[in-house]
Amino acid sequence: METLLTVPDLADATELSCDVLVVGGGTAGTMAALTAAERGANVLLLEKAHVRHSGALAMGMDGVNNAVVPGRAEPDDYVAEITRANDGLVDQSTVRQTATRGFAMVQRLESYGVKFEKDEHGEYAVRQVHRSGSYVLPMPEGKDVKKVLYRQLRRREMRERIRIENRVMPVRVLTHPEDGRAVGVAGFHTRTGEFVVVRAGAVILATGACGRLGLPASGYLYGTYENPTNAGDGYAMAYHAGAALTGIECFQINPLIKDYNGPACAYVANPFGGYQVNRHGERFVESDYWSGQMMAEFAAELASDRGPVYLKLSHLPEETIGAVESILHTTERPTRGTFHENRGHDYRTHDIEMHISEIGLCGGHSASGVRVDSRARTTVPRLYAAGDLASVPHNYMIGAFVFGDLAGEDASRYRAYEGELDPAQLTAAHELVYRPLLHSDGPPQPQVEFKLRRFVNDYVSPPKTGARLSLAVEAFTRMSEEIAGMGARTPHELMRCAEVSFIRDCAEMAARASLARTESRWGLYHERLDHPERDDTAWLHHLDLRKSPSGAMEFTARPVEPYVVPVPEFAPPGGPERHIGEVALVPVATAGPRDAAPAARATDDAGTPATEPPGAALPAPDALAGLPGGGHPGAGLPGAGEAGAGAPDPAEWAAGEAPPAGAPHPRLLRLLSLVEDSPDLEALGPYLADPDPAVRAAAVTALGETAPAGTGPALAARLRDGSPRVRAAAAAALRELVEVLPAEPVLGAGLREALGVPDAAVRAAALDVLRALRLGDAPLYASALADGVVDVRVRAVRALVAVDAVAELAVAAGDPAREVRVAVARGLAAVEDAAPAPLLPLLGDADPLVRGAALASLADTGCPPECAATAEAALADAAWQVRAGAATALRAAPAGLAVPALAGALADPNADVRKAAVLGLLAHRAEPAARTALAGASGDADADVRAYAARAAAPVPGGAR
Repeated sequence: METLLTVPDLADATELSCDVLVVGGGTAGTMAALTAAERGANVLLLEKAHVRHSGALAMGMDGVNNAVVPGRAEPDDYVAEITRANDGLVDQSTVRQTATRGFAMVQRLESYGVKFEKDEHGEYAVRQVHRSGSYVLPMPEGKDVKKVLYRQLRRREMRERIRIENRVMPVRVLTHPEDGRAVGVAGFHTRTGEFVVVRAGAVILATGACGRLGLPASGYLYGTYENPTNAGDGYAMAYHAGAALTGIECFQINPLIKDYNGPACAYVANPFGGYQVNRHGERFVESDYWSGQMMAEFAAELASDRGPVYLKLSHLPEETIGAVESILHTTERPTRGTFHENRGHDYRTHDIEMHISEIGLCGGHSASGVRVDSRARTTVPRLYAAGDLASVPHNYMIGAFVFGDLAGEDASRYRAYEGELDPAQLTAAHELVYRPLLHSDGPPQPQVEFKLRRFVNDYVSPPKTGARLSLAVEAFTRMSEEIAGMGARTPHELMRCAEVSFIRDCAEMAARASLARTESRWGLYHERLDHPERDDTAWLHHLDLRKSPSGAMEFTARPVEPYVVPVPEFAPPGGPERHIGEVALVPVATAGPRDAAPAARATDDAGTPATEPPGAALPAPDALAGLPGGGHPGAGLPGAGEAGAGAPDPAEWAAGEAPPAGAPHPRLLRLLSLVEDSPDLEALGPYLADPDPAVRAAAVTALGETAPAGTGPALAARLRDGSPRVRAAAAAALRELVEVLPAEPVLGAGLREALGVPDAAVRAAALDVLRALRLGDAPLYASALADGVVDVRVRAVRALVAVDAVAELAVAAGDPAREVRVAVARGLAAVEDAAPAPLLPLLGDADPLVRGAALASLADTGCPPECAATAEAALADAAWQVRAGAATALRAAPAGLAVPALAGALADPNADVRKAAVLGLLAHRAEPAARTALAGASGDADADVRAYAARAAAPVPGGAR
């Protein structure tokens, strides 16, 4: 018979103490904990799941959207672009922190073992995705970011300073009753149900976005675009602690894969040649990719007869599609490939249908969050916020790390609070946690949450109106009682019930903030049909909300701080704050006046209602308007059971006896236990030599997680293991650790031996690691050009580029495989002192992709007159890839030859060729003829061509070609 959980006595609470308390073990939280500990603070890290695999970073990351790498981008350009993307409403001092400190953070993460894409010479391979500059740094092998961070937390020196408490969920920040400073938190253990109280000198909230706000079109509660475990915990805790939140009316809305609710990842596909199109194959996005205006354009296209909208990949060659798949199907959302397979879709034959996500709150992808300054401080003393929770617009992953670092550094000054805790606050938190146990047969959490979030879709999702938002406020107020009546029987259900209370708080904040801002701004993020125009005169202000002493939600319009980087489009008015107070609701009890007959709607001469606001004729996308035809609330994704539940005790197994079917090997269990103590290589040695391949593979994985001294040579030895499983694990671990392994000769020797292993995946990995650690030479790499596997030869080419072996690369230009010749064409442009002469044989290659790559490389090697003549002739080639390469080559040609040819290419039937021609003309914009041609291209049918042509009047951002 099931034993019901009972309400624990408040006096029996578990009490913990620390200098710095970090709430949330994801991106920002792990960095905050590491930095605070490095500066001498005793840190307690609370995570309601398990730090090893929690947060939005749990499945890795496929790239960085905002890497300001010296030589490729300038901090001031980045700050200006984020200001434009956020329609001027930016505290530039916070954005500038990411701009100026982000590159150092990239290097710090790299020192931990996080891998960013680099070229053959070890330079960061930053790509231009945004039209305004080069900020995207891919992470093709970024699936292990969280594992790398966890390894740092578990280092011996960190374990002395950082205590991790998994399965503990705070529900309220505790504040000092006299001065209001943060002094700890109150929460509970999500497995045992015990009440937990923490005293702290400072509190850092790093709980992520409010991803479970709107309801996905699928109806599944946890099928959200954002990590569904992020339910707005930090937003609600900061609000109830008295902190100001800002920009809550600026929603996060994203393009996603239809029916999958994962990002379509144009940031990944764009550098490979993918792009967004309507059903006619036309690019339509006029604005830049990180603005809400882009989402407005997307929604309008989707709702028109030109929809659906797709991410187009089917025009790409096989090797490019394979590279895209290797990233998208292994990182961040690894179920993506399975989804497409089950639909019978293939990127080679099907483009990816896209849709629009449910709404959420997220500083990292829009602007809504807890108000912070440039040191991550909130308006409550000793309370900090970092990551997606903090309002630092479009901060993304690197910004989360930067502000976690800032918070940890600033908070490390404080020592544990030793005074009395406010009994009233503790009692209120205790009641919030355990009230579902008092009526365990009450409505279950999934039903209540579905209803709540359906109201969000019905009344809060854009386009917004005062009437619908007022109905939303009434609904969320009414639902407070329903939420208080939810029933629960287990600690896990208590956690879910607490999350629903957080979602309700965020929903009310979103509705009231949207009511308070009586204008439209940020494109689709805040589109008010009853206030359709942007009003910079009255509303170039931050809209702050906070909890008043009476418990009401009140608002203040706060002037934008003077810009650090001038942006001509915006002029912050300055002046004092404007106190708004509580926002008034629109009367919605009756439809029109009670005492008069309904008035006829006025119409203009054409018969159109005169009061119809601009844009109202476009229907809202169904993803924003709610579920079509009613949906069934799914119970969510299945959760993993407790490890080892029901398994027999390994000690009961007879010596030498095989474990029962389905049970883990006892040596595996001992190994897993050992890993938690960060063992050295000697301790792992017996497992690496175990007769069971499963144990050896697990030991190799353990080496990758703990990385003790001697790891590199040990992994290289396992590349020659007799088991494919062990070899694959060793290759993966070497690639994962390549940034932190010392380039010692013994490792080089082991990798050289691995080049003779029959396993092609091992040979490829050995070449990659030899190249990255500079442990090989030209003769070694050239010998791999005779390998029978194309992928190995491609990696040999990359290695030859790394040592500037032009003569050996010239030999590889005769390789029978197109992929190898394309790699050679690109590589010859990347060697030191690159020159066009070695490319000449490839300009006449029989394969159009090789010719196109060789022509494009001339843009980097230089394009002298004789090559320019070849490029001009290639503009008439039958293959569009060759014509695009020729237009690219002419960027570097003498202007007198290039400009007339490029101007003619603006009439090419292929949009990518015209785009390459525009980019080529931009390189020659000093010529009047080039400017004239660009002016003509501003009316092109393709949105990308028009957008780049429009940049003729603007200076080229630092580092962007």
